Amino acid sequence: MALLPFWLALSVRHKFFKMPRATSDAKLLIQSLHKAYAATPTNLKIIDLYVICAVAAALIQVAYMGLVGSFPFNSFLSGVLSCIGTAVLAGICLRIQVNKDNKEFKDLPPERAFADFVLCNLVLHLVIMNFLG
Repeated sequence: MALLPFWLALSVRHKFFKMPRATSDAKLLIQSLHKAYAATPTNLKIIDLYVICAVAAALIQVAYMGLVGSFPFNSFLSGVLSCIGTAVLAGICLRIQVNKDNKEFKDLPPERAFADFVLCNLVLHLVIMNFLG
């Protein structure tokens, strides 16, 4: 009688043990994420909502392009890149600078971070308008 390989013996034996259910793990994960996000300051939640709206607008544009077509392709690209660029600027740059727990930008006032966001958004949209032609 041949011996089973070590990894196969473990996998066969592993099936007989009662494993924790994936649904309970998922519930615990969602609960811990909800508890951690409940402690997030309101200004960061507003930035997150802005990012969600920008990404939703980009997804709507992509769905529209899929259904109707993309005849003026440069205008489609401009719209999607505008939404994604704004979401990246707000979601990454502004959120990192405004977050009080971030030690790198501790001395940066929120007004300066917002001014940086507005200036970068202005440059982004000037480039996008130039791309439109």
